[in-house]
Amino acid sequence: MKRIYLDHTSAMPVDKRVLRFAERYFDKDFGNPSSLYSVGLRAKSAIEDARKKVAELINAEKETCIVFTSGATESNNLAIKGTALRNIAKGKEVVASNIEHISVLNPMKELQKNGFKFTIIPVDSIGIINMEKLDESLTKNTTVTSIMYANNEIGTIEPIKEISETVHKKGLYLHVDATIAAGFIPIDVQNDGIDLLTLSSNDMYGPQGAGVLYIKSGVKLQPILSGGGQEQGLRSGTENLFAIAGMGEAARIAKNEMGIEGNRLKEIRDKLIVEILKIEDSYLTGHPTQRLPNHASFRFSRIEGESILLNMDMYNIQISTGSACSSRTLESSHTLLAIGLKHEEAHGSMVLTLGRANKIEEVPIITKAVKETIKRLRRLSPL
Repeated sequence: MKRIYLDHTSAMPVDKRVLRFAERYFDKDFGNPSSLYSVGLRAKSAIEDARKKVAELINAEKETCIVFTSGATESNNLAIKGTALRNIAKGKEVVASNIEHISVLNPMKELQKNGFKFTIIPVDSIGIINMEKLDESLTKNTTVTSIMYANNEIGTIEPIKEISETVHKKGLYLHVDATIAAGFIPIDVQNDGIDLLTLSSNDMYGPQGAGVLYIKSGVKLQPILSGGGQEQGLRSGTENLFAIAGMGEAARIAKNEMGIEGNRLKEIRDKLIVEILKIEDSYLTGHPTQRLPNHASFRFSRIEGESILLNMDMYNIQISTGSACSSRTLESSHTLLAIGLKHEEAHGSMVLTLGRANKIEEVPIITKAVKETIKRLRRLSPL
């Protein structure tokens, strides 16, 4: 039985072109980028080349605005803690939406334990932030506001430019977690008015172990890792050369292929949505159209998401339920609760995220497996 992988927000395969490009940094040009001899200089050149490619993907004003990290979680922590602590003289308030990733919410909760005021902004039933509440919550003491570009569980794309205008009316910094949006939809940090932006290598078919924090020129941060002063003193530690070089190449490929690939994935996504919504008591979660081209998310009455995941795996189809990073718990997804679902409704979620290997011909196989799974589970369910 052929595997059909539909959990690309959890992990992505590394693109073979990226592997071919970056494999030399395992055993040939493997030097320490801080070393001054030839192998080290080639390693340094590879990192700067990757920095340029990532800058071009998001239209950063300077290549030096790109700081490499170990991944999205570290980038989010550096953005939030680094900005809040460096600018503490301006105020001790932070703001985020209630559907942010836990790597945004938890650093803000940590700041709250240390004397900061943490305000959470609600979203509506399809995941769009409440602009009126956002405007009311911002004050002259708010140092950083964090709103994700698109949500990993429901796929909704936020009106980032409008959010930026609201934030900057009060002279504050906007951080945007673009982990699952980058490479799937165009991102222009200058046009959108973004001060800090988080990216992840593996979420655009690059190697795991690398991420980026874009920092707009003039924005000051306090490092959260001390050491040798790499990455402009903001992220000490010897650079993950293979992962960073691979991330740069992944960014280049994504920039070149985004338009065609996005349209291809959207066609598959829309067919899946049409067929799956034919199931009785099935519902689309998130915005019906303002969503990522590769993202389809649903909820089903009277069944559990974990059971859907395990049953679909019997068909050799891998899907997600709720947040990939918090799936070790049996708690309801905070995102699904935030859009107004009851606990029992939130538990019956299924998230399908498409990738480059998925084909339109797989739609009948997927939808047949979903329909059989839901029918079987409902027959067994005490609900």
